[in-house]
Amino acid sequence: MAGQTSEGTDGKALGVTLTMLAGVFHRLYTEIGLQAWLAAPRDTKILCLQRYFRFFAYGGSTLILVLYLSSLDISKQKIGLFMTLTLLGDVLISLVLTVVADRVGRRPMLAVGAFLMAVSGIVFALSDNFWVLLLASVVGVISPSGNEIGPFKAIEESIISHLTPSVERSAILAWYFIAGSTGAACGNIVFGWVVELLQVKHSWSPLESYRLVFWAYALFGLLKCSLVFMLSNRCELEEKVVSPPRGPSQTSVDEASPLLRDGEESTAKHDGSNSAATRFKFSARNLLPNISRETRGILLKLCLLFAMDSVASGLAPVSWMNYFFNLKFNLPEGQLGSLFFVASILSSLSNLAAPALARRIGLIKTMVFTHVPASLALAAIPLPSNSALAMTLLLFRASTNSMDQAPRQAFLAAAVLPSERTAVMGVVNVVKTLSQSVGPVITGILVNRHLFGLAFVLAGSLKILYDIFMLVMFLGYRTVEERAADSTSTQNESDPGVEANGAQVA
Repeated sequence: MAGQTSEGTDGKALGVTLTMLAGVFHRLYTEIGLQAWLAAPRDTKILCLQRYFRFFAYGGSTLILVLYLSSLDISKQKIGLFMTLTLLGDVLISLVLTVVADRVGRRPMLAVGAFLMAVSGIVFALSDNFWVLLLASVVGVISPSGNEIGPFKAIEESIISHLTPSVERSAILAWYFIAGSTGAACGNIVFGWVVELLQVKHSWSPLESYRLVFWAYALFGLLKCSLVFMLSNRCELEEKVVSPPRGPSQTSVDEASPLLRDGEESTAKHDGSNSAATRFKFSARNLLPNISRETRGILLKLCLLFAMDSVASGLAPVSWMNYFFNLKFNLPEGQLGSLFFVASILSSLSNLAAPALARRIGLIKTMVFTHVPASLALAAIPLPSNSALAMTLLLFRASTNSMDQAPRQAFLAAAVLPSERTAVMGVVNVVKTLSQSVGPVITGILVNRHLFGLAFVLAGSLKILYDIFMLVMFLGYRTVEERAADSTSTQNESDPGVEANGAQVA
């Protein structure tokens, strides 16, 4: 009898333990946004896969870009100018493709960007002429910073925001950014060790091994282009069309009335082909985004702040960081790839915590409180005289530096009207890229004058200023979506005959 009682007690304890573990795993599953991502539409998952492959290619090209240009006997100052002009070319490509994306189709614009990426890789693999390479990088898609370039980010984020409920948007965007940082990590370590093994084991010259990376870059561009054709029509913008009023009684509505009543709204989706041909006529005016006055006000403030942050990012891009560790500590390509692989993995893991933190303390506080420590670490990277401490600072920076990305994009998406998101995100990315283009040429000049470390100090200081201004200007700001939710709640409370779901109470 005593034995049966003991077995029963043990069984209950085991059951309680398993229940607790299941609860913990379910909460973790929810908190990190995995539940939201798995429930997301197929298009969202394809976009994340595209971002993974794109950043895999960026991870390889960024790792060896400065080393490749140096092997062609190009001066450091010209390398900085090369990066600056590349980013300026990206501004033009991004501006054109993102502003017209909602009119001619988002998917065709993504395909054009992927094709340009493939062309750039082929040119870099075949040519050693500085001006030809510069033309390919300006017109095409080559990432000198390891960050997003081309039209992809604005269009993809607009599609994801369009397909995702606002309550899940931060979590989905966090996984979108995780796809990028994970891809960059894999690209860093794979291409880093491939380059080193080809040189050490197979006696390839550095130039030959670097060119192989660009052939792979071109293949990833073609792979990304093929994935675009797997996206559905749901990725395109839904246009709302309002029918003309039927009578005098319908011409007057109060401010609390819905703008569109039942039967008055129809949706027309761009399919990227027929609708584009019939409804879009190209002109210079079409390149100007149609943005409301209210959105222009918030957009101006955000652009000024993002410009400050981007100038700082341009002073210390990943390509210059790779060269810094190679130059100061003589790290070979394989070790560089491993170092930035770990940094990218830490960046990915930190993105998992961002949605849960944003739900608890808000988007703005999450952006600022995670970004300041990373900025301090960035400014301190050139100070140590031994590689271990410098690498520790780099990895510490990576562990918090990306946590502001998903909250920042979720805040931007919520702060503007849905119909303006692609254009607004395109403008923001253009401003960020334009501002970032200032940095590399300054860093090139500093490297020529043996002041490489000063670039990191300036970058960290500017980023801290950005964080302070962001907190002061936007703490407590109510976004368009939050104000709309407040208005709906107030309207429902003032009308006792309407339930929260809009159904009439019997």
